[in-house]
Amino acid sequence: MKSIQKYLPVILLSVLLLAGWQQRWWKSTSTPPGPGARPVVVRNATANPPITNEVLNRHAHLEYTTHAICRMGCRHVTKAEVEEILAEGKINPEKSNPADKPCPTYALEGYSSEGQHLRIVFAPCDEENAKVITCIDLDKDWTCHCD
Repeated sequence: MKSIQKYLPVILLSVLLLAGWQQRWWKSTSTPPGPGARPVVVRNATANPPITNEVLNRHAHLEYTTHAICRMGCRHVTKAEVEEILAEGKINPEKSNPADKPCPTYALEGYSSEGQHLRIVFAPCDEENAKVITCIDLDKDWTCHCD
């Protein structure tokens, strides 16, 4: 009996370590994300107010960044299509950041009249103007050489 008491702390520690390893192993057996999967970004819900359609002037004057013009060119997206998405697209709150600096950014998604499934990121710095930050075709992976 005395010999068991002598090894009891070692046995208990071993059981705890084994349980911790088993718990970690169990969690790591979940299905890995598929190819092209992007990390999920979780934002603090209290840090940003809810995004509504009123946060963006759907008739704003658009200014295009050099990056947006390049992406539009390689993805065959016209300014008319960008304006369509601004007017009719739905805001994707997971890809938008109203706390972005110097201007909030809003990702609008929809189908253009040409049938492309697009995400356009807009940055309204004031009520009358918005910058077009980038343009993404959600269905086709285009090769672009933009800086």
